[in-house]
Amino acid sequence: MRAVAAAPADGPLPPATGAWREGDPPGRRRWYIPEKPLPLEAGGELPGARLAFETWGQLAPDRSNAVLVLHALTGDSHVVGPAGPGHPSPGWWDGLVGPGLALDTDRWFVVAPNVLGGCQGSTGPASTRPDGRRDWGGSFPFLTQRDQVAAEAGLADALGVERWALVVGGSMGGMRAVEWAVSHPERTGALLLLATTAAASAEQIAWANVQVHAVRTDPHWQDGDYHDTAHGPHTGLGLARRLAHVTYRSEPELRIRFGRTPQGGEDPWNGGRYQVESYLDHHAAKLIRRFDAGSYVVLSEAMNAHDVGRDRGGTRSALSRVTARTLVAGVDSDRLYPLAQQAELAALIPSADRLRVIESPYGHDGFLIETEQVGALVRELLAAP
Repeated sequence: MRAVAAAPADGPLPPATGAWREGDPPGRRRWYIPEKPLPLEAGGELPGARLAFETWGQLAPDRSNAVLVLHALTGDSHVVGPAGPGHPSPGWWDGLVGPGLALDTDRWFVVAPNVLGGCQGSTGPASTRPDGRRDWGGSFPFLTQRDQVAAEAGLADALGVERWALVVGGSMGGMRAVEWAVSHPERTGALLLLATTAAASAEQIAWANVQVHAVRTDPHWQDGDYHDTAHGPHTGLGLARRLAHVTYRSEPELRIRFGRTPQGGEDPWNGGRYQVESYLDHHAAKLIRRFDAGSYVVLSEAMNAHDVGRDRGGTRSALSRVTARTLVAGVDSDRLYPLAQQAELAALIPSADRLRVIESPYGHDGFLIETEQVGALVRELLAAP
């Protein structure tokens, strides 16, 4: 049986974590550091938390042109721009933000934080504790989307942004976007929800559980305290990424793109791979070099905890608080966040109109790939009075 490789056979062993760490080049990042510990919904508080963020454009004198862009599970603050020192991968939404684009940086001040619990500059499991003696590791506290939004509200305060002209997010970013609109309706002028849900479903929790289990059963996990060792839980994180990536794409795309074709020069009957297996191996190898397994666990569990109606009288009652001009869109081929979930959001948010459908063969990832269709929605919202 062919072994599941933690890294390409001809490449060096990656470091224990792909997280940004103190001493690494800052790149385009800036940091927001709150003065007080962050109270957590599950109890206790997180001391010394900070958020890395990037901005594009200029904040208007009346501070009315600020747009908040919220990333998905393995995204970060680097929405646009090339890979380079401090940024292990290029921007994940190139084509949407920049001069003359839907989020025109000649007009709009675009802000993108790395989510709390993440690994590209914000406080997460790979970060050093405030006492400086060790990393958080496995002792990093449980977070919810509401905790993450509370940290982002502190960033808005520090920037002097009283009200976002637009909050936009897809998938996990959409979870935070809807929490923004419910928790802070007076601070959310417009809202674009993409391929997301009011609450994580049983199936979504199940998929995430298998991925988290893959990470935690890796012998190099060491209860989350692996960051300063020679070998992180790469096999488990790679397995999690392979599984997740299948749910992110659609069956027709995989069938048409790969079929049953063997990878060039390899024989699947003799230890070789099919092309689709090589594709998954490639994405696993990329992730373990730019992400942190501890953050993957923390953020996956925060997504599982997502329920906008918790302690608010249920979903309908919670969504009735939204006052922002709202567009809700889903991807027609998305099997992870099916259109029924976006239809519920569109039906229960008073200021939303009909469900918008992004046509794409790419499944859940369509909200990242179909920038022309997403850009049209952004322009529609920002053109409204």
